Amino acid sequence: MNKQEFIDAIKLVVISDSVKSIESYLLKPPGREPQKQIVELSNWVNNLKPEDKDMMMKIVKESVETSVFGFLCVLDGIRAIEDSKIKGRLILSYEKQGNLVLLNDPDEDYLHELL
Repeated sequence: MNKQEFIDAIKLVVISDSVKSIESYLLKPPGREPQKQIVELSNWVNNLKPEDKDMMMKIVKESVETSVFGFLCVLDGIRAIEDSKIKGRLILSYEKQGNLVLLNDPDEDYLHELL
């Protein structure tokens, strides 16, 4: 797996699946006794006009994408997660059948830019 394949997988299994999951969760809360807050949100969403539901889902998608972008910035080392002067470095690698690929190599394209 290379960087682009990693980002493509993140788009599919994190961003797209999260948006679908949130939409499903809001339209019909799962379980026999969903939490009160979820039921309130669901009632609100289900009373929206179709065009307003579409706009709300665009906001959800933008929120998920922004969160993933921010996380990738952390993995790339351009968004600090430490307050100290001396900072560590996160290393993200993919290993398969003995082949190891550094996915967040600072000398190559940043992950957040590939998103």
